[in-house]
Amino acid sequence: MTVRSPARSRRFGLVLPLLEAITTPHGIDRYLELVHPMLTVREVRAQVTAVHRSTPDSITLILRPTWRWRGFSAGQFVRVSVTIDGVLRSRCYSPSCSALRADGQFELTVKAHPGGLVSQYLHRAAAPGLVVGLSQAEGTFQLPTVRPERILLISGGSGITPVLSMLRTLCEENHEGEVTFLHYASTEAHVPHLRELRELADAHDNLRLVLAYTEAEDGDLTGLFSHEHLRAAAPRHAEAQTYLCGPGGLMRGVRELFTELGLAEALHTEEFAPVLAPPDEDAAGQVSFADSDLRSDNSGRTLLEQAEDAGLDPPHGCRMGICFSCTQIKKCGRVRNIRTGAISAEEDEEIQLCISVPVGDVTLDL
Repeated sequence: MTVRSPARSRRFGLVLPLLEAITTPHGIDRYLELVHPMLTVREVRAQVTAVHRSTPDSITLILRPTWRWRGFSAGQFVRVSVTIDGVLRSRCYSPSCSALRADGQFELTVKAHPGGLVSQYLHRAAAPGLVVGLSQAEGTFQLPTVRPERILLISGGSGITPVLSMLRTLCEENHEGEVTFLHYASTEAHVPHLRELRELADAHDNLRLVLAYTEAEDGDLTGLFSHEHLRAAAPRHAEAQTYLCGPGGLMRGVRELFTELGLAEALHTEEFAPVLAPPDEDAAGQVSFADSDLRSDNSGRTLLEQAEDAGLDPPHGCRMGICFSCTQIKKCGRVRNIRTGAISAEEDEEIQLCISVPVGDVTLDL
């Protein structure tokens, strides 16, 4: 990656407003991308440099970001944007590599979810040379600066990516504390990066790798998460800080048990899937999209879904309430947060469309 000197960056900063004024209304990046899509001034992008497939339904991309990208901390996520059938689509993915990777590149492991527009596209079409849009890293799911003496990492399915990044970072730091990595998959064939996980466990005496298979009996553990699994995998779990990411069933099971054991404060989580709420069959009122001069009957679904049903395409990313890219202004009306159940009725309030359901009439500045 090219590193600008401070003096050169200051000179560039003085020239940039003039260049942008000349290229208005399209912006300088619109012209630079005609030369090469990785030539940008304002936007952050990344180019795929390599593609690997370690399981039948996942793909690992190695990406080289443009110079404005600030890197990430293990556990954080980025928004990746691709154009599919002429429409720009964005989804959130967590880097799975060490945050200390020295070559300036980073790694994403993406599972092709049924019905997942972006994940299916990447699984099908990603190849070296593909350029994608990229956000700066976001999220508070991170290891503390002072590493805990004992760490328990629990993941399931494609929720492995942020905790795998934590594991790789700890190993690269030569962390000496006790680390247990407990991962749930249907079978051995569905464990991403299995060979590297085993190599890390062999190379680090303080790391214990525990694989639990829900549809096979050749793992270290068999079946779904339970108190017995926890005791078997990490006998000293009560003394550990635990980091969890996975599908809804695993997340609920771990949360409930840790609450029962009085360990809720030692559990740190990253939502892997949206909290889904069934449509409100008693929904009433109308949803008004003021800027678009559109109205529709309240269907009881989230405002993001209702906006899409009305033919709008508001910006969005994760669909799970963590990236805030779908935030819009609610001019008036009441909404219910499907993650917390809280009702809000403030005017001119910023809300997240993906986790907000209208309660009666609602007007959006959209």
